[in-house]
Amino acid sequence: MNRQLILDLPVRVARGRADFIVSPANAQALTAVEGWRGWPGGKLVLAGPPGAGKTHLAHVWAAASGAAVIAAADLPGADLPALAATGAVAVEDADRIGGKGAAERALFHLHNLLVAEARGALLVTAAGPPRDWGLALPDLASRMQAAGLARIGSPDDALLAAVLIKLFADRQLAVAPGLIDWLVPRMPRALDVAQALVAALDARALEQSRPVTRALAAEVLQNLVEDAAEGG
Repeated sequence: MNRQLILDLPVRVARGRADFIVSPANAQALTAVEGWRGWPGGKLVLAGPPGAGKTHLAHVWAAASGAAVIAAADLPGADLPALAATGAVAVEDADRIGGKGAAERALFHLHNLLVAEARGALLVTAAGPPRDWGLALPDLASRMQAAGLARIGSPDDALLAAVLIKLFADRQLAVAPGLIDWLVPRMPRALDVAQALVAALDARALEQSRPVTRALAAEVLQNLVEDAAEGG
């Protein structure tokens, strides 16, 4: 009965500093973000592949700096002076606005309001460095390329294993011995995939009244990979 009640509650996405598991893949990026008061020009680009933990690290910084967090695609409809007034802003997925005039202009104006005029701090996340964003606005491109660059790599084995252990523990799921070691080399190397995998295992185990074993994990992992291939 307690198990059912736990599953019926929404799962909290843990994005605090204590929840951020450090490994060689992200240690340098974490150091760069935590040194935000010393960013040259008050700005930093955090680059890394999808599922590497950029959003988590942006929220860690936001908690430390009091920053607002906003998707780059949402900037055209935002109150830019109000955002700049916070003194610190994290803009996510800036690489997705290349060639989109309104969003590019909004990021440019936010940069000027926040960094150039108010001496605030700007963190921008993206899949790669600014030169790869396809920016059409030269002034924005030059300002982004002048920012410091911190790279966060794809999760390594140690990080994936630690994240899986924590995710299973958060859901109070007991797993078969050796399951983590079996999963890590077989799953896509992304933290969001780890979250989806554990959630799917949790649901399937409850639905079928089965323990979380290697056989169940193989079924769920295959379904996730197939769904990802169809979606891509």
